[in-house]
Amino acid sequence: MPMHELGTIYYVIDTVEKLAAENDLKEVASITLEVGEVSGIIPEYLSDFWLFARKKTELFQETELKIEPIHAVTYCQDCRQTYPTIPQGKICPYCGSGNTFLVTGNEYNIKEIEAC
Repeated sequence: MPMHELGTIYYVIDTVEKLAAENDLKEVASITLEVGEVSGIIPEYLSDFWLFARKKTELFQETELKIEPIHAVTYCQDCRQTYPTIPQGKICPYCGSGNTFLVTGNEYNIKEIEAC
């Protein structure tokens, strides 16, 4: 069951509602989310949940949800190089070391809120 996505959508709604109240916004045209490639969040599920959840509040009736990927990047502590995580995994393609860690790609952020 896609619970990460549902929780993420409700977090976004709560956060943007607070910002809208603080800034006296009556409508939000769009919200842009950045979603990490290895965050465990499935963008298609976010979009589906958004269409359902936005109808529950006046502020988001027509708000578009835009999703941008955050590419997963891993850092090798032995050779000090970074590389794309998805095609390579944990083993460094430059030196073969497993002494690596994820730098980006596991997070999600509210990047932008466009008000009407």
